Amino acid sequence: MIRVRGRVRCLGLPVVWGAAAVTYKLACPLAQQSSLPARILTSAVFFAVGTGLILHVRRSLARELRQLRRVAGAAQNALLRPPPSHVDGLDVAAAQVSAERGAAIGGDLYEVAATEYGVRAVMGDVRGHGIGALGTVAAVLGCFREAAHDEKDLGGVLRRLERALERHLRQEHPTGDLEEFVTLLLVEIRADGAMLALNCGHPWPYRLRGTGVEHLAAGDPYPPLGLFPLPDSDLPTVGLGRLRAGDGLFLYTDGAQDARDARGRFFPLQTVLESAARDAPPTPRAILTRVVTALHHHTRGEPADDIALLILTNSRDAALGESGAGDLASAAGDAPLAPR
Repeated sequence: MIRVRGRVRCLGLPVVWGAAAVTYKLACPLAQQSSLPARILTSAVFFAVGTGLILHVRRSLARELRQLRRVAGAAQNALLRPPPSHVDGLDVAAAQVSAERGAAIGGDLYEVAATEYGVRAVMGDVRGHGIGALGTVAAVLGCFREAAHDEKDLGGVLRRLERALERHLRQEHPTGDLEEFVTLLLVEIRADGAMLALNCGHPWPYRLRGTGVEHLAAGDPYPPLGLFPLPDSDLPTVGLGRLRAGDGLFLYTDGAQDARDARGRFFPLQTVLESAARDAPPTPRAILTRVVTALHHHTRGEPADDIALLILTNSRDAALGESGAGDLASAAGDAPLAPR
């Protein structure tokens, strides 16, 4: 009933203006005359009515756009919740930039969860962007939020995500006529700072240590989820070294490194990270703000793809985990990164 009344109010003014214009044309004696002043007056009347209608429609469309943005913002807050600023000794900050103008959510996803196995994080990128990718984002995130706590190892989490994605795609596209996939990076940060990961076609992260930035490329990733099945054998994790006290781990989607300026030049992500680590206050939010600002400047606020960024900084006591962690330190320490 409320929606009907709103529609009536929306159409009421144009109908009144239109009726007034028609009444003037049919009933006013001046409108029947063919003299130049009469024609000018008639034209002015219809011009005023037309201008009023255009302005009214414009205001109505702007009102509906604001409503859609509020709905999209509510969907973002419910689905892609901002992570807590502090998770089990790690400071966290995240940001997302949508490729669709006016959209509050895109095809990228991230989540951080404190589990009994360590802090687990996921960063993903759904094929496509904007509202159309929302269903796939919901399926993957919903599964991760359960599997991260249930599964003992990251391999089990990844297989759960693969099954959830398969179910979603069968329900949404039963004929299988749409190719859809998700790139994913799963990371586990244990209490002593040891980092383990599984990668399905996603960019490897950066480690920020002091003013230095290191790209943690740990071998070839698996194919993106949904593109090819995962191997039937075990899915061994790879070591990404250690996240010592004060270190930061920077996860991102390929929209960041592939962003181009007006001259077609790629965004210098590592250079910007080094500058941010050197000049900005050593907090995840400050570094993330510097990167997002540089991205907006590089793309003039119009990136070609969705962009998601996530930083986790080890704010634990430097002495925590330094002793009694020999096994993990040798398996996933600062030795060369292990290929899978």
